[in-house]
Amino acid sequence: MADDLTIERLSENEGKALILRLSGSLDVATTRQMKQSLAEVSSASYRDLLIDLTALEFLDSTGLGALIGAHRRAAEAGERLELIVSDGPIARLLNITGLSRVFTIFGSLGEALERIGAVE
Repeated sequence: MADDLTIERLSENEGKALILRLSGSLDVATTRQMKQSLAEVSSASYRDLLIDLTALEFLDSTGLGALIGAHRRAAEAGERLELIVSDGPIARLLNITGLSRVFTIFGSLGEALERIGAVE
């Protein structure tokens, strides 16, 4: 298990979709880092924020809370926050907690970009 969090920023569709690819751990020790990254991009003009969790190794309740808060803020701003999650422990955690019904979840980045219309 990684003890840190790496956040890679990507954008698609002339900046209308922003992708944050997380790897490592999103937990009590690293949630502040993710919140700072989200605050930095909150003023950007994007329609969709995709948070790619496919490389995330660990997610705890603090990380889940940060994702829920980010989802709420995006909805209040008229934006969409969606998750990219592959099969495995993170997907199981989202299912067990019922959050798979709260978030729009895609199985891959390609699927997400196709469904939100960021690629032709």
